Amino acid sequence: MELSKEIRQAVAAGNVVIGTDKSLKVLKQGKAKLVVVASNCSSEVLADVERYAKLGNVTVHVFDGNSEDLGLLCGKTFLVSVLTIVEGESRSSASW
Repeated sequence: MELSKEIRQAVAAGNVVIGTDKSLKVLKQGKAKLVVVASNCSSEVLADVERYAKLGNVTVHVFDGNSEDLGLLCGKTFLVSVLTIVEGESRSSASW
Protein backbone atom coordinates (compact mmCIF):
# COMPACT_ATOMS: atom_id res chain seq x y z
CA MET A 1 0.00 0.00 0.00
CA GLU A 2 1.18 3.52 -0.72
CA LEU A 3 2.85 5.40 2.14
CA SER A 4 0.53 8.42 1.76
CA LYS A 5 -2.53 6.23 2.21
CA GLU A 6 -0.99 4.50 5.22
CA ILE A 7 -0.22 7.87 6.83
CA ARG A 8 -3.80 9.08 6.29
CA GLN A 9 -5.16 5.86 7.82
CA ALA A 10 -2.83 6.11 10.82
CA VAL A 11 -3.82 9.76 11.38
CA ALA A 12 -7.52 8.84 11.17
CA ALA A 13 -6.99 6.01 13.67
CA GLY A 14 -5.11 8.28 16.07
CA ASN A 15 -1.91 6.26 15.83
CA VAL A 16 0.30 9.24 14.94
CA VAL A 17 2.39 11.63 16.99
CA ILE A 18 3.14 14.90 15.19
CA GLY A 19 6.13 17.11 15.88
CA THR A 20 9.83 16.76 16.50
CA ASP A 21 9.81 16.90 20.30
CA LYS A 22 6.88 14.50 20.68
CA SER A 23 8.35 12.12 18.10
CA LEU A 24 11.71 12.05 19.87
CA LYS A 25 9.95 11.36 23.16
CA VAL A 26 8.03 8.43 21.66
CA LEU A 27 11.25 7.09 20.11
CA LYS A 28 13.01 7.24 23.47
CA GLN A 29 10.09 5.40 25.10
CA GLY A 30 10.29 2.61 22.53
CA LYS A 31 6.72 3.12 21.31
CA ALA A 32 7.52 4.18 17.75
CA LYS A 33 6.78 1.92 14.80
CA LEU A 34 7.86 4.19 11.94
CA VAL A 35 9.12 7.78 11.67
CA VAL A 36 8.40 9.92 8.62
CA VAL A 37 10.36 13.12 8.06
CA ALA A 38 9.68 15.76 5.44
CA SER A 39 12.22 16.16 2.65
CA ASN A 40 13.07 19.66 3.90
CA CYS A 41 13.55 18.64 7.53
CA SER A 42 16.68 20.21 9.02
CA SER A 43 19.81 18.08 9.09
CA GLU A 44 20.07 18.49 12.87
CA VAL A 45 16.56 17.16 13.45
CA LEU A 46 17.10 14.33 10.98
CA ALA A 47 20.33 13.35 12.77
CA ASP A 48 18.53 13.26 16.16
CA VAL A 49 15.66 11.22 14.75
CA GLU A 50 18.00 8.77 13.03
CA ARG A 51 20.11 8.33 16.17
CA TYR A 52 17.17 7.43 18.41
CA ALA A 53 15.50 5.38 15.69
CA LYS A 54 18.66 3.32 15.29
CA LEU A 55 18.74 2.63 19.03
CA GLY A 56 15.15 1.38 18.89
CA ASN A 57 15.49 -0.41 15.55
CA VAL A 58 12.82 1.86 14.00
CA THR A 59 12.66 2.70 10.31
CA VAL A 60 12.98 6.37 9.27
CA HIS A 61 11.35 7.22 5.95
CA VAL A 62 12.07 10.52 4.17
CA PHE A 63 8.77 11.72 2.69
CA ASP A 64 8.88 12.78 -0.95
CA GLY A 65 7.21 16.12 -0.18
CA ASN A 66 8.12 19.04 2.03
CA SER A 67 6.73 19.85 5.48
CA GLU A 68 3.76 21.70 3.97
CA ASP A 69 2.85 18.62 1.90
CA LEU A 70 3.20 16.35 4.92
CA GLY A 71 1.03 18.66 7.01
CA LEU A 72 -1.69 18.71 4.36
CA LEU A 73 -1.54 14.92 4.08
CA CYS A 74 -2.19 14.75 7.83
CA GLY A 75 -5.13 17.12 7.49
CA LYS A 76 -3.31 19.89 9.34
CA THR A 77 -3.11 23.57 8.49
CA PHE A 78 0.44 23.81 9.75
CA LEU A 79 3.82 22.45 8.66
CA VAL A 80 4.76 18.94 9.79
CA SER A 81 8.46 18.10 9.64
CA VAL A 82 8.32 14.88 11.65
CA LEU A 83 5.57 12.42 12.42
CA THR A 84 5.74 9.08 14.16
CA ILE A 85 3.41 6.16 13.76
CA VAL A 86 3.12 4.54 17.16
CA GLU A 87 2.32 0.99 18.17
CA GLY A 88 -1.23 0.19 17.24
CA GLU A 89 -3.31 -1.11 14.38
CA SER A 90 -1.11 0.21 11.56
CA ARG A 91 1.02 -2.19 9.52
CA SER A 92 4.47 -3.19 10.65
CA SER A 93 7.38 -1.06 9.52
CA ALA A 94 8.73 -4.03 7.57
CA SER A 95 6.02 -3.47 4.97
CA TRP A 96 6.95 0.15 4.22
